[in-house]
Amino acid sequence: MSRSVIIEEAGGPEKMKLVEVEVGEPGPGEIRIRHKACGLNYIDVYQRTGLYPLPLPHALGMEAAGIVEAVGEGVTHLKEGDRAAYAAVPPGAYCDVRVMPAAQVCPLPDGISFEEAASIMLQGMTVEYLFHRTWPLEKGQTVLFHAAAGGVGLLACQWARSEGIELIGTAGTDAKCKLALEMGASHCINYRETDFVPEVKKITGDKGVDVVMDGVGKDTFDASLDCLKPLGMMMSFGNASGPVEPVSLLTLASKGSLKMTRTTLFTFLADHDRCQAMAKHLFEKVESGDVKVNIGQRFALEDIAEAHRALEARETTGSTIITL
Repeated sequence: MSRSVIIEEAGGPEKMKLVEVEVGEPGPGEIRIRHKACGLNYIDVYQRTGLYPLPLPHALGMEAAGIVEAVGEGVTHLKEGDRAAYAAVPPGAYCDVRVMPAAQVCPLPDGISFEEAASIMLQGMTVEYLFHRTWPLEKGQTVLFHAAAGGVGLLACQWARSEGIELIGTAGTDAKCKLALEMGASHCINYRETDFVPEVKKITGDKGVDVVMDGVGKDTFDASLDCLKPLGMMMSFGNASGPVEPVSLLTLASKGSLKMTRTTLFTFLADHDRCQAMAKHLFEKVESGDVKVNIGQRFALEDIAEAHRALEARETTGSTIITL
C-alpha cells in the first residue's frame, strides 16, 4: 500500500485528498520506485485547477527521486536497487511508491541527493531545453527571464552565467532580485516598483534582448514582446498568471519580425534518448558546481494543500520539496 494525493474534481488546494492505494508489480516497460522526496511545480497547480485537464479521479505530482524496487520486462537502463529520478507523465508523483513507465526515469548519480534531484528534474530540464533545444543561444547573447527568483529562474540564472549569457531577470521584491543576482543574473528588475520594458531598453542600450523566456504568461507576455530586438525569439513556457491571449501574426511583424514558440517540457522528454541526454546534461551541470540546487522550503506530504497555497501566492523561493 502507498499514500497518494488525488483529486476527484478540479478546484482549489482543498480538493486534494491523501488516500491509501494498492501498488502492484511493474509490467513490460515499467518500474516500481519507492520515493525519498517529491518535487512541487506550477504544472501541478494547472492540473489541479483543470487548466490542464486530467481524466478524474487522478493522482497528482510530476517529479520525484528514490530507489527502484522492481523492473518490468524490456527495461534495460535501470535495475533493482538503482537510485533514480524523473520528471514524467502520467502524474502521480505525490506518493510513497508507485508503478510507472520506465522510459523517462533516469539513473541518478551518487553525488546528487534525493532531495536535490527531486527539486531539479522538472525545473532543471526545463532550463536545459530552453537554453539548448528551443533556439540556439550563443555566448554573449541577452535573455530576459521572468520570475528569476523562482525554482526555474534561479537555475536559469546559474545556467546563463555558466554559458556566458547575459540574463536580465524580473522578480517581485528587492530580496528576490538580490537572490537572482547572487545566483548569476546580470541585472534584476523589481517589476512591482519599476516598469521592466524601459529598464530592459536602458540596460541593452535601446537594442532589446535576443530572447525572452516567460513562464508567467498573461501578466508579462505583451510587454515582453516590446523588450525583444528585431528578429528576437519569444519563448512562452508557462501560465503562472493565467493563459496568454491569442496573438496576431501581424503583431509579430510590426514589432520586428519576431519569432514565438509555446513550449512544453514533456514534448522534449517524450523521446527516451533525448530525455536521458537532457538529464545527463543537467546532472553534469550540478556535479561540476555550475548549478547549485536551492531548496527554499519543505512541506510534508500531508501538508500538500499548504504547499500549493504558498506556491500560488508567490511566497516560495527556489525549489520546494515534499517530504515523505
